Amino acid sequence: MAIRLEKYLLWIGLILFALLNTYFIATEKYYPMAIPLGLVMVWAVLYRLKELMLFVALLTPFSLNLENLKQLGGVGFYFPTEPILAGVLLVFIVWSFGKERLDKELWRHPVSVVVIIGLIWLFITSMTSSLPLISFKFLASRLWFVIPLFFLMIAFFKDQNYLKKYFWMYIISLALVIIYTMMKHAANGFDEQTGHYVMDPFYKDHTSYGAVIAMFIPLVLGHIFSIKLETWKKGLAILLGVILTVGLIFSYTRAAWLSLVGALGVFIVMRLRIKFWLVFSVMFAMIAGYIVFQDDIMRELERNRQDSSENFTEHIQSMTNVSTDASNLERLNRWSSAMRMFEQRPFFGWGPGTYMFQYSPFQKHSETTIISTNLGDAGNAHSEYLGPLCETGVLGLVFFLCFVIMILKTGIELYYKLEDPYLKMLCMCMLLGLITYFIHGVLNNFLDTDKVSVPFWGFSAGIVALDIYQRNRALKTAKSS
Repeated sequence: MAIRLEKYLLWIGLILFALLNTYFIATEKYYPMAIPLGLVMVWAVLYRLKELMLFVALLTPFSLNLENLKQLGGVGFYFPTEPILAGVLLVFIVWSFGKERLDKELWRHPVSVVVIIGLIWLFITSMTSSLPLISFKFLASRLWFVIPLFFLMIAFFKDQNYLKKYFWMYIISLALVIIYTMMKHAANGFDEQTGHYVMDPFYKDHTSYGAVIAMFIPLVLGHIFSIKLETWKKGLAILLGVILTVGLIFSYTRAAWLSLVGALGVFIVMRLRIKFWLVFSVMFAMIAGYIVFQDDIMRELERNRQDSSENFTEHIQSMTNVSTDASNLERLNRWSSAMRMFEQRPFFGWGPGTYMFQYSPFQKHSETTIISTNLGDAGNAHSEYLGPLCETGVLGLVFFLCFVIMILKTGIELYYKLEDPYLKMLCMCMLLGLITYFIHGVLNNFLDTDKVSVPFWGFSAGIVALDIYQRNRALKTAKSS
């Protein structure tokens, strides 16, 4: 009787849903059609969380920014990844009050501590924000990026096979997006100007697209040269490496190219075991030299009038054009505005996520360009360092720099400590992937997007997970001996 009743209820439910959908389609209301998908996602969050997070990695390169969708009131979020991550965050909060919780060692790790302190400071500066509603929305989005993609993934990455699956899911989807982009690019004759937007609708512009490709190139190269990889897997890695390299070249993203050069430099330093104090001494001497001779250097840079170009060499030369290149000049305008904002509110800042709404009065007419705007719709401070400085004050920048230092310290020490060749390679590749973004972050900031947050927090979680696992294994070996 109960089985019959359940069968009838199922059919009644399906018929009602079909009738309701017919009504909604007739009245041009399409969102209720997503109810079944929503129910499946709720079930996955509750009972198949590991598989769902792999699905998030697979979906992220294809996610769509709904910022300009008028039917939703112009709400800015990436679909479907951000709603899924928001659901995971809510479940995580409820789950944290239950019996099963994440390992205490995970929370005590130095990198985790710095991340937690940074989130607390974001909450404090949201309360003191010039636009509290904007800041708390920014804080909410940062939480559903950091909690699932960093803290939860540390726990999942204790399974090394899961760690590999997670990143390959993203890489394969990214390769498909690159193929789609190259087909559109070819239709436009690989023109440099159209190359700025042919990755639409999956990536907002060529800079974030290039940044993500650069982050994954070290991981693909590491697998190509891995001695433990099977022949067919190595062949797949070579194919994906070619696709990513072509995508990077035709992204015309100068910052991404530069970031890979910097990552290569770090790789050489680590492989040759060059003392880092020597590297920092050279960097300090270069900075000091710039300060002393900055007037002469700026005069020399102003002579460069090479704009962005399809020619690879000319495009490289345009990096230092601060006279006529609109992109470079606008970046300098944003940085100057950020510094003026910081001078007015040096401690608490203007509030997380408020730069684009507040920087307009801080622009100088002499510094504006043909792409400058006062409408608050042209993005952020174009720097992962100056953005936090003006939005969350000096401590906001300090906490982000502490995170950079701690994750680099952990990754470098772990690389020298690991004995397994494959784990050693994996650690190096994740570290180099992060370094590409730390360098890229000088010129752009994308951590408020799912496209960059998934690999950024994923690489960070992978390094911390390997560190905790390695330390635990060393302790067990010491006790057994």
